[in-house]
Amino acid sequence: MCDERTERDLDQAAFLSRRQVGLIAGSLGLIAAFPAHAASKATKERDVTIAAPDGQIDAYFVTPAKGRHPAVLLWPDIFGLRPAMRQMGKRLAEAGYAVLVVNPFYRSAKAPITTSTTLDQAFRDKVMPMRALLLPDAVARDARVLVGWLDAQKAVDNRRKIGTQGYCMGGAMVIQTAAAMPQRVGAGASFHGGGLATDKPDSPHLLIPKTKASFLIAVADNDDQKDPGEKDRLRAAFDAAGRPAEIEVYKGAMHGWCPPDSRAYDLAQAERAWARLLSLYSKALA
Repeated sequence: MCDERTERDLDQAAFLSRRQVGLIAGSLGLIAAFPAHAASKATKERDVTIAAPDGQIDAYFVTPAKGRHPAVLLWPDIFGLRPAMRQMGKRLAEAGYAVLVVNPFYRSAKAPITTSTTLDQAFRDKVMPMRALLLPDAVARDARVLVGWLDAQKAVDNRRKIGTQGYCMGGAMVIQTAAAMPQRVGAGASFHGGGLATDKPDSPHLLIPKTKASFLIAVADNDDQKDPGEKDRLRAAFDAAGRPAEIEVYKGAMHGWCPPDSRAYDLAQAERAWARLLSLYSKALA
C-alpha cells in the first residue's frame, strides 16, 4: 500500500535507473516507456464531464477511431488522473477498448491534483482529506454512474461485458465496482492494490461474493512482504465465491511498478502485467 514505508523502500532501493528517469521525464516522454506494437489501432480522445449524485466527474475518454468496442473503467492510483494515466488509457484503446479514465477526487478538485509522484508530507496533507471521501458507498455510486455513461456511448459495444482496472487505491475500487454492477462487469484487475483484504467490516474482499467477474490481482513484492497473508485471504474469498482469479506476487516489483511516471516503474514487470491484463480482457470480455 502507498505510504511512508513505500517511500522509504524506494529510497533504500535507489530504484530508478538513469534510463528510466529519461523515459519518464515529463509528460511528452511518457509514451516512450511503452514498447510499440504493430496492431495498434488509431484512436480518438476527449475530456468529458459526467453528472453524478456527488458532483461533476471529470474524466478522459479514449476509444478506437472506428467501430464499437468493449468498455474499460480505469481507476487511477493516489496521484489521480494525470498524463501517465491518460497514456495508459490510450494504449489500452490502441488495443481495441473504449477506455474511461476518471478523476476519483472530483468531489474535492479537478484533475490533475499534483505534478509529482512523491508521497511527501505536503502531498499527504493535501490528498488524505480527499481520499477520506472515497468510502465504499461513494465508490459504488460513482461506479453505477460511470458504467451507465459508458453504456450510452456510441463507441461502446454494450452487448459485451465491461472491464475495470485500478492501481494502488484503485485496486479496491475495482472490487467495489464489480460488486456494484455485477451484471455488467466481467473482468477486474488490481495492480499493486492496497487494502484489498483487511480485518475491517468494509474490506473489499467481503464484496467478492457479490461479483460475477474474473479477476487479476497483481501484487507488489514489498506489499506482500508487509502483509503476506493478504493474498491468502483473497484466494480463500475468491475460492469460496467460485470466482476465477489469478493472484500473483511480482517478485522484485515494488509498489507502484506499473505507471510509467512512478518512482517504482519497472518496465519488464509492467509489460508482464500488461500482457496478463490483455489476456484477461480477451477472455472475459469476449
